[in-house]
Amino acid sequence: MNTIYDKLSEYSDSDFYGFHMPGHKRNADMLKSSIPYQIDITEIEGFDDLHHAQGMLKEAQIRAALVYQAEETHFLVNGSTVGILSAVAGVTKKGDTVLVARNCHKSVYHAIYLNELDPVYLYPGFSTDVCLNTEISAGDVKGALERYPHIRAVIIVSPTYDGVVSDVGSIAAAAHEKGVPLIVDEAHGAHFGFHPYFPENSNTKGADIVVHSLHKTLPSLTQTALLHMNGELVDRGKVREYLHMLQTSSPSYVLMASIDSCIDLLERRGAGMFGPYVELLERTRKELRELKFLQLAETVHFDRSKLIISVKHTDMTGQMLYKALLEDYHLQMEMAAGTYVLAMTSVGDVEEGMRRLVCALRHMDQETGRRMERVSYCGCSGWHELPSGGTLPHLEVFCSSSAAAALKEQAAASGQRSTEMVPWEKSVGCISMEYAYLYPPGSPLIVPGEKVSKEAADMLQWYKGMGFTVEGPARDRYIEVWMQE
Repeated sequence: MNTIYDKLSEYSDSDFYGFHMPGHKRNADMLKSSIPYQIDITEIEGFDDLHHAQGMLKEAQIRAALVYQAEETHFLVNGSTVGILSAVAGVTKKGDTVLVARNCHKSVYHAIYLNELDPVYLYPGFSTDVCLNTEISAGDVKGALERYPHIRAVIIVSPTYDGVVSDVGSIAAAAHEKGVPLIVDEAHGAHFGFHPYFPENSNTKGADIVVHSLHKTLPSLTQTALLHMNGELVDRGKVREYLHMLQTSSPSYVLMASIDSCIDLLERRGAGMFGPYVELLERTRKELRELKFLQLAETVHFDRSKLIISVKHTDMTGQMLYKALLEDYHLQMEMAAGTYVLAMTSVGDVEEGMRRLVCALRHMDQETGRRMERVSYCGCSGWHELPSGGTLPHLEVFCSSSAAAALKEQAAASGQRSTEMVPWEKSVGCISMEYAYLYPPGSPLIVPGEKVSKEAADMLQWYKGMGFTVEGPARDRYIEVWMQE
């Protein structure tokens, strides 16, 4: 039987090219070695301790803070997830109310559950042209803070998985006007601020806590990330305590070395590294804008490292394009959505890979045009008609996710049958006891404690019918709901 290492080696030797994370893109010219068993150690004499950093790890984190223009920075070896959990728990107390972008990653919802928080949701805008959720409005933030004066933190994601960027500066100003800290999940924006082609990072825009996933868009190993803290609104000691509790007590020196090597690369070679990448990326975007049927989707404010190829004006679904690129051209995309695929690029990409993507999409564009002409395609396929146009469903919150779990526990303790599994189509109006989300991107369509809307139920059925995997529910095509008296 082949080992995991054998399988990885076989894939590495193939001609498959990855338009997905991690950002090093398996580019051997940027990496110094393969799996480095020879440097895999523990906290031995002379190598410091991440949880009590006084020597080389403390110096490395200080250097990372300087590179990212933050006041304080911490290495994360459990990914951005541990940074999000620590940030949210560190700025709140049990039962606090938080203002949350509804398109946040599931780690934010897990933090809300763990600290038994009461969320007030902010909904992003939506572009019908490209079927994408867009940015969070600073005006919506300001209005919510006026309506709910007991809010203790604002949490947003910028850029989103699709690369949409919100006005962090204005959102931070609105939060600070009320004395409330802003947490920005900037996991997909670790490359921000290193070239004018990309936005500045949120440390420079007033955010109090910023989380970056180095591995997503930069040359660093999977699971490596950073947490930054700024200003006086955050109890930094409390956040540090949660980092100590939630991060592994045996942090990998291989991962920490990868973080430090990435920071060193940014510091010493940032300008020289990003210049050629930006030129290659802009040439690629220019060529992709010439497609006639497939479309390079762009919103008003976005991260141009993300290439979103829309199928809205074709006879294909996002899944069909994803599979064709993989099976026929050996190009692995990051994600397929209902009406588009997402190709992630980074400084690790090479000319040959970008050229293969452009040539493949040109060929598919031509084939699509010929096929559509033969059948007189009129652009009205049912698979492009997402429920509610594809916008995130607005669900009524019956109780918090932690309160929903408490209801189940209380009922179980008393011997009562309090929940049942119902088909999605029959769940409308019921109180969900489970999450339901597509992964990626990992933004829940339904959260425990929410009343399932028709739009949400329709969306689950639509995605399943299109071949997507809906994660969260314990039983396929069913969801556990509360049996109200």
